[in-house]
Amino acid sequence: GDPAAVAFDAVKQGIDTGVDTVLIDTAGRLQNKIGLMDELGKVKRVVEKHGPVGETLLILDATTGQNGLEQARVFTEVCDVTGVVLTKLDGTAKGGIVIAVQRKLGIPVKLVGLGEGPDDLAPFEPAAFVSALLGTEQPDAV
Repeated sequence: GDPAAVAFDAVKQGIDTGVDTVLIDTAGRLQNKIGLMDELGKVKRVVEKHGPVGETLLILDATTGQNGLEQARVFTEVCDVTGVVLTKLDGTAKGGIVIAVQRKLGIPVKLVGLGEGPDDLAPFEPAAFVSALLGTEQPDAV
């Protein structure tokens, strides 16, 4: 079905059942696919008919290079990104692109992914991240 309709129904269900958070995953969107980005904007507009969106997180792969900055810029234009989740920090990637994303776009990193399990998502610790980026601390301490 229509992703915006699915999201609208999910938020309505969440409100009707009294939950405080509804997670809408719009995975697979590429910033250079105009139709998908338009659809993402529609999802946000439709969901906002129920009320303001509290948080919009962009998931960035730590292995993404400079393309990550362009990705964040386009996504922010479409749906007001409020934070970044940086994934795949458990490998060799250091995720330095988030520094450019934060500096140029003002989008903070909120969470980091340190593995594939549900307990592998952790709050972002700036000091530990910088230490890992500079090679003075192990990445799993991020």
